[in-house]
Amino acid sequence: MSDVTGDAPLLPEPAAVKQEHAASDRADIPAAQRAPKEPEPPSKWHATFLKITQGNAIISVLAVVLALIVGGIMIAFTDERVQETAGYFFARPSDMLVAVWEAVSGAYIALFQGSIYNFGADSFARGIRPLTETLTFATPLIAAGLGVALAFRIGMFNIGGRGQMLMAAAAAGWVAFALDLPWGIHMIVALVVGVIAGGLWGGIAGFLKARTGAHEVIVTIMLNFVAFYLVSWMLRTPGLLQAPGSSNPKTPPMKETAVFPDLLGPQYNLHFGFILVIGATILVWWILSRSSLGFQFRAVGENPNAARVAGINVNNMYIIGMLIAGGLVGLAGVNQVLGTITTGFTANIDAGIGFDGITVALLGRSTPWGTFAAGILFGAFKAGGFSMQAAQQIPIDIVTVVQALIVLFIAAPPLVRTIFFLPSPERDARRRAKEHDKQVKAEAASTAAQADAEVVAK
Repeated sequence: MSDVTGDAPLLPEPAAVKQEHAASDRADIPAAQRAPKEPEPPSKWHATFLKITQGNAIISVLAVVLALIVGGIMIAFTDERVQETAGYFFARPSDMLVAVWEAVSGAYIALFQGSIYNFGADSFARGIRPLTETLTFATPLIAAGLGVALAFRIGMFNIGGRGQMLMAAAAAGWVAFALDLPWGIHMIVALVVGVIAGGLWGGIAGFLKARTGAHEVIVTIMLNFVAFYLVSWMLRTPGLLQAPGSSNPKTPPMKETAVFPDLLGPQYNLHFGFILVIGATILVWWILSRSSLGFQFRAVGENPNAARVAGINVNNMYIIGMLIAGGLVGLAGVNQVLGTITTGFTANIDAGIGFDGITVALLGRSTPWGTFAAGILFGAFKAGGFSMQAAQQIPIDIVTVVQALIVLFIAAPPLVRTIFFLPSPERDARRRAKEHDKQVKAEAASTAAQADAEVVAK
């Protein structure tokens, strides 16, 4: 028989009572302890590290490094000695590794000595000649890159560098060989006429975009063909650009009064055009960073609709921007005919610089001084590529491949960050968003618990 007088067995507490007790316990905890702790701000060094590794400059530098690594792999694969030693790699692997090292290091040493300083020269004057060649090649690249970069900042893709260069070269060249003017004045007149011609040719694309909505990419591509065939016709027409008494499609030599003077003497090819592109870089920097016009350019480039609401005449910005951009690219064409090739030019005077300017602007992140540095780098590739081909029998096309790879890697920042294990701004933003959501949910739960406790207390 069961003991009816004993203690009754303990029954489980109802769920409502448990919740009431839990709420009472949470109510006893101070609010400062219930709230989730805010993450501590990163240290100064950590913030600096993130700023460097997540910036655009490091991506450009690492893109060049990656392109050089891939270029080295291509050099190794195309080297005959490497191919020979690969046949008995498992017997003597060191032979192939040595051959790879000699091929790649020899190529890049030749690239350096052909573009920066030749350590094998018998004098300092001869040793720095490669550097002057680099600056000479870089001069038109910088000018063309500035024209493309300025258009980028307005939200326009100026792919018409070739046409703008050709029209500027034709106008400046005609003034240089057809007119008789005093020294100095002749050069200035040819320079101004060439820059104006390039600006007007670029302004056509800006005008059509502003007035009709025509896309500048299509317009500038078509204008490239128009300029090429127009200049080709003028080069075959006596009395226009063709040299008198000649049947070749080539102009007469430029007169000495119109040619850019040498900067370091006749033993070097570096000319006054390099000083002009330094001035152009400063001018573009001032326009974009210190002038109200540059502010309007950047506003239109960021959001043309918002700029229009703010009272900016977007159509005028397109026209003015392409006029200036065309003039800058035209400066590259003037440099070609008055500085680099003064013995007469053909329809190929642009030498692909109009399209290379797009690569230079991309590598420079559409900033004036970034474009300046990128132009010098690509000038070094051009100057050193010939030396690399002559000294190591490396195909110069590999330099072109390296330039293309630079653009490829610049266009894919997440790929570069993944390869080098760099922090990603997008990934960090997602992580911060998740932490913020957790914090909001925790605060909401704490507030609800406190409200329940107050209700129970009442």
